Amino acid sequence: MAATASSYSITMRLHTAPDHGVVGTVATTISQHDGIVTGIDVAESRHDRLVVDVTCSAADEPHSRELAAAVDAIDGVEVHKVSDRTFLLHLGGKIEVTSKVPLRSRDDLSMAYTPGVGRVSSAIANNPEDVWSLTVKGNSVAVVTDGSAVLGLGNIGPGAALPVMEGKAALFKKFADIDAWPICLASQDTEEIVRAVEMIAPGFGGINLEDIAAPRCFEIEARLRESLDIPVFHDDQHGTAIVVLAALTNALRVVGKTLPEARIVVAGGGAAGTAIVTLLLADGASDVVVWDRMGCLTGDDESLSPAMASLAGRTNPRGIRGDLRAALAGADVFVGVSGPGVLQAEWIQEMAPDPVVFALANPDPEIDPAEADRYAAVVASGRSDYPNQINNVLAFPGVFRGLLDARAAEITTEMLLRAAHAIAEVVTDEELNPNFIIPTVFHPEVPKAVARAIQGLEA
Repeated sequence: MAATASSYSITMRLHTAPDHGVVGTVATTISQHDGIVTGIDVAESRHDRLVVDVTCSAADEPHSRELAAAVDAIDGVEVHKVSDRTFLLHLGGKIEVTSKVPLRSRDDLSMAYTPGVGRVSSAIANNPEDVWSLTVKGNSVAVVTDGSAVLGLGNIGPGAALPVMEGKAALFKKFADIDAWPICLASQDTEEIVRAVEMIAPGFGGINLEDIAAPRCFEIEARLRESLDIPVFHDDQHGTAIVVLAALTNALRVVGKTLPEARIVVAGGGAAGTAIVTLLLADGASDVVVWDRMGCLTGDDESLSPAMASLAGRTNPRGIRGDLRAALAGADVFVGVSGPGVLQAEWIQEMAPDPVVFALANPDPEIDPAEADRYAAVVASGRSDYPNQINNVLAFPGVFRGLLDARAAEITTEMLLRAAHAIAEVVTDEELNPNFIIPTVFHPEVPKAVARAIQGLEA
């Protein structure tokens, strides 16, 4: 695996002989061991030694240890300390609460808190709708998880999920100016999760379910949508589906195909795969085959779970059976939301001309995007170090911005479709090419376009 830009970035503090030529030797050594030097700073210079901070990127954690060992082996160089920049960034957490109003005097306190706040509470009690304008509710989202399906790490629990939920909250603020709060529940019981969310819902304008394993997540979402009067959005399902549909819309434009005529294979029948299939079908796809660990899903397979049986009943119109390779024969599109290494490069050659490959398993995709690029016309992944990153950040900030601004009570399939089309349309005809089918997450128009689309507003 190639070194990445920052996710496995380390800073080595070196004690070296007082020879500035040593710095060049260090940089060369790191490069020879497939690392990427991103910064060199002389922190201290004395007559008897130099103190040098070298920042470099590695492919993974073992590779970072290899780089440190290689540098330490250089004559006249001692690796004094190695700091993982990602861990340093997380020290103390990534989010905080700050006051929007000044609290500099007793006068300020008397309005922001007692006794003045009592008048505001009384007003809300007399007119409950005022809670939307007189509190944070109208701009707040609960990011709720049970820690059962975190990234590609699996069931790691609520505490280990907290850094991810913090990151999600930070993204809400950055891209849509929404105040989001991590809610990590110490239960994986459906009844307890539903009841917990119902009890905290009065303080929020929307609920973002996150990293809850299938099939439990389906029931939790359905029941909360039924019982709450605020929108409930499972980002692993619907956020992923929105961005996949947006990217696929443009990928098919690149290769001159349409969604209704495309043969699509989706690897993975969990939460994300089910939502992707549902949205593709809603937008006109007619030939979708779902492959999971047990093989291609077929409607006559009585061994399937209820969720899988429902998925099988809506897909595979040609009755394809067997393994992933069988499903891919003659297919136009592969969408992977399964696990690492399930797609072999040579199978892409057996797909239809100009195949589209989305390898989205995170953090390790179904196939190395560089390998897939040898045979596919368009390749996308969830990684930031390759073109065409399929990232939910393109969807969920704008989705909730639109929902909160409209004070929507629910989110509909039509809203999801509008959001996907809005993201796709941000990429102009002049910009569209095999390496640019989806806008960057930092494109300022994306959350605005998605928010307008959710509200049904024209651009």
